[in-house]
Amino acid sequence: MDLDFTAEEREFRQRARAWLAAHVPAAPLPSLETGEGFAAHREWERTLAADRWSVVSWPEEYGGQGVGIVKWLLFEEEYYAAGAPGRVSQNGISLLAPTLFDFGTEEQRARVLPAMATGEVIWAQAWSEPESGSDLASLRSTARRTDGGWLISGQKTWSSRAAFADRAFGLFRSEPPETHPGKPHRGLTYVMFPLDADGVTVRPVGRLDGKPAFAELFLDDVFVPDEDVIGEPGQGWRIAMSTTGDERGLTLRSPGRFLAAADRLARQWRTRADPAGPGDTALRDRVADAVIGARAYALFTWANASRFAAGETIGAESSLNKVFWSEYDIALHETALDLLGPDGELLDGSPAQGPDWAEGYVFSLAGPIYAGTNEIQRDIIAERLLGLPKGRR
Repeated sequence: MDLDFTAEEREFRQRARAWLAAHVPAAPLPSLETGEGFAAHREWERTLAADRWSVVSWPEEYGGQGVGIVKWLLFEEEYYAAGAPGRVSQNGISLLAPTLFDFGTEEQRARVLPAMATGEVIWAQAWSEPESGSDLASLRSTARRTDGGWLISGQKTWSSRAAFADRAFGLFRSEPPETHPGKPHRGLTYVMFPLDADGVTVRPVGRLDGKPAFAELFLDDVFVPDEDVIGEPGQGWRIAMSTTGDERGLTLRSPGRFLAAADRLARQWRTRADPAGPGDTALRDRVADAVIGARAYALFTWANASRFAAGETIGAESSLNKVFWSEYDIALHETALDLLGPDGELLDGSPAQGPDWAEGYVFSLAGPIYAGTNEIQRDIIAERLLGLPKGRR
């Protein structure tokens, strides 16, 4: 791992920094978990795409700049340091796109990726089902063969972005479970489908804050043409594991996010100092731990980036990544709220509070659950990395 960047890489960083300084909105956009905010963030995606910043690592024919993983990570650092808006297209560009690059056809890539890059089509994630969350292989939604394609039926829940998105991607059981006794992960097919199709009902999941970040999907014989199946029918599990590897690894939580948050926390500390007084160093040490943790995560990511550049994959080690960043995120926000004291209960980035740590904290609590619960990740670490025997389920 060489962290001495080339002149070309340093020039790229400066170019990204200058573009962001000129284009990042002066005032925060409304929450992307509302209708108004979703539309505003979709427009931001168009702004990014106009100068090929929305997907810098993609080939130029799909809307990117064709840069490698090093420049992508540099862009992510600059993006979060600039306080740029959240990426409403994240499900598509971070999860579906890598799957299409690895398993999709050239026709699928040409048809799906450009509209994804511009925000014209926003994708929802349709994985979980009632009673099938982290145990994804137990899903019961079905895909039945029909002329020219498939009819999908069932229910998906906790579908990220689905309340306002255009299309979704997910797994469906295309072969009865009894076809593969004791092997529920076989006979699954990976499909893409529109959320406005006949037979689709989208029901936003209500929350106390009134922001429908998720939705339930009810599917009743929804037609999916063959060209919207990714990979071979029945091989969806293998394809999905590639997708979740990206989700748990680099693409979902790049280090730029945490480096920027730790920097904001350190600035908050210097502004407010320790509310417990100079004799109590515990909170100061927690701020230092947050800064160290962000930098350690960045170094770990750069090491993985070097492996990717050499043609390697990280496989089950992505579970280490996922456990670390999800638990680190909670600890960082808890430290910020303890530093703020009563002001930490104020929302919307009030002058007394600065960054909206309270809302970020609430979101961080979901980290150990989504992208595969940390309990499942620890099982993977124990069994596949440490070679321990499988526990009783």
